[in-house]
Amino acid sequence: MLKYKIVLAGDKNVGKSSLIARFCDNIFNEEMKDTIGVAFKRKKIALNINDKEVPVELHIWDFGGEEKYRTLFPSYAHGASGALILFDTTKKETLYGIEDWVNIIKDNSEEDVVTLLVATKVDLKEKREVSKEEGSKFSKKFTWFGDIIKTSSKTGENVEDAFITIATEMMNRNFHLCKSCGDIFDIKLRYCVHCGEKIEV
Repeated sequence: MLKYKIVLAGDKNVGKSSLIARFCDNIFNEEMKDTIGVAFKRKKIALNINDKEVPVELHIWDFGGEEKYRTLFPSYAHGASGALILFDTTKKETLYGIEDWVNIIKDNSEEDVVTLLVATKVDLKEKREVSKEEGSKFSKKFTWFGDIIKTSSKTGENVEDAFITIATEMMNRNFHLCKSCGDIFDIKLRYCVHCGEKIEV
């Protein structure tokens, strides 16, 4: 089974743990406690790549957003193929906080890491501090895969989509479909490990 490492980053209380709980266990807890240091979850999914169903195991790392935990983040970000960077739509300061997380991921993860910007708590419309236009304008300072994904861990809105989107792009960047035997292989090998045929990628 193919395995990918995904890290979640963002300021304190942006909803990282809630996003993971909804995706991995389909639960939501209003009284979710702050992550102390680092938390880890596994989730097996199936991706549809060129009409072929490919089983994938995601290794998902959640980091406490408090300043005192940020020294841990670089070492755990090492080797990550994907990163979800979150901001809370009800707290404008968390939008501006993403710049630090972007820089840490850029310096410590894989060269072709897939980064996706995720807006959280979109169900709390009456408390919203970040408009769609403001979020879009600020996000253009950085390079992301795709558009901002707007999520709600409470309702489940777009939570699965965020993980499936990033996992599919990680797959596309790292693996190739062999035209000879139809199996998936690591693009860096330049040959199919299943049938042995060398393929120009």
